[in-house]
Amino acid sequence: MLVDRRTLIKGVGAGVGAAVLGAPAVRAQSKPLRIGFMTVKTGPLASGGIQMEQGLVLYLKEHNNMLAGVPVELFTVDTGGAPAVARTKLQELVELNKIDCMIGPLSTQEALAIDDTIRETKIPTVFVAAADDLTQRRVNPWVIRVTSTSSQCAHVMGDYAARDLKYKRAATIADDIAYGHEMNAGFQRVFEEEGGKVVQKLWPPLAVPDYGTYIAQLNPKLDGLFCGFAGSNGFRFFRQFYEYGLKDKLPLLGGMTAFDESLLPRMGDDAIGLLSVCWYSATIDNPQNKKFVAAMQRDYKVDPGFYAAATYTAAAVLEASVKALGARVGDKEALRDSLHAIKVEDTCRGPVSLDKNGNVVGNVYVRRVEKENGRFVNKVIKTYENIGQFWTYDPDAFIKSPVYSRDFPAAKNLEN
Repeated sequence: MLVDRRTLIKGVGAGVGAAVLGAPAVRAQSKPLRIGFMTVKTGPLASGGIQMEQGLVLYLKEHNNMLAGVPVELFTVDTGGAPAVARTKLQELVELNKIDCMIGPLSTQEALAIDDTIRETKIPTVFVAAADDLTQRRVNPWVIRVTSTSSQCAHVMGDYAARDLKYKRAATIADDIAYGHEMNAGFQRVFEEEGGKVVQKLWPPLAVPDYGTYIAQLNPKLDGLFCGFAGSNGFRFFRQFYEYGLKDKLPLLGGMTAFDESLLPRMGDDAIGLLSVCWYSATIDNPQNKKFVAAMQRDYKVDPGFYAAATYTAAAVLEASVKALGARVGDKEALRDSLHAIKVEDTCRGPVSLDKNGNVVGNVYVRRVEKENGRFVNKVIKTYENIGQFWTYDPDAFIKSPVYSRDFPAAKNLEN
């Protein structure tokens, strides 16, 4: 069954409560906004997909299952992280459930797989997936992204590693998928342009059972290792890295999801001191984030990380767009245009605006794992403000270059 029945039941009860408390009757009787939600509940990406669902359900619960006074019907599908399944599920959401818009999917491969279907069906979509090219060379007018591209935060870590940490020699390791390729390429480009050298690049498969062979290959003369893992793979890699006795010998630098808040309790004291970069941290000091973190701890006994914050932010942006539209929630072109024009100053991640391609411009945070009041947190130690997908580069010149990949930018400093 495609409908998230629990969410609908909560929504019905919340709607009744709002009516009793005096919510405007015209809003209570409005045509519902039918939202498709594409996540992952099985496979190596499931830990992130589950937090995605928690963040979205929490936002709707806090708003009585309404966005800007418009009732919401949520239709949730599990793709298992498989691109072919994502295509099929999107068709079902469009044809059977008649959705007005969509939030998701999680992975870059899924986003690339459903790109054509989104264009054909003209479904306004708020991406969580980080596929660079969908807001660069292959701009999809029906898509916006309020998280970041794969490389957006990695650019920042390349800068931080070279300028602040003074690293000269680094290696990269990431899942052998588009997300990992783009993330590591962004790190490499900025790091090397600022004087560093990436001397080794390793690519374990997404579902690799053991990282031992890759850890054994690590160059012994490194200042740091940038890790571009997704889902729970950051925890799996770190655990084996620690078992090999390398924790105090080789500093690790995490990409957006490698050392996510959702993984820190499992990593324990061994994670203290780890550095990572992301557009979100549960320690961001603003009222919206404090409320969000408290609610996640109350309802799910966890701190929110990348994945929960992604859908919580997506819902906030969608609500602002619906508010700007008034009651025209069934007008997909109007909703698309409203999404692209949106600027929200008070999300859990900080201010959010979009560039002309529909990709977010916002703060990016360098974080260090610390222990506060018995909790492991990614404490913000430096904020890069108003960072877009093109870093400091000219957008037109950037787009004329190939999309980031395993082979671009070229690895000119590799050592055997």
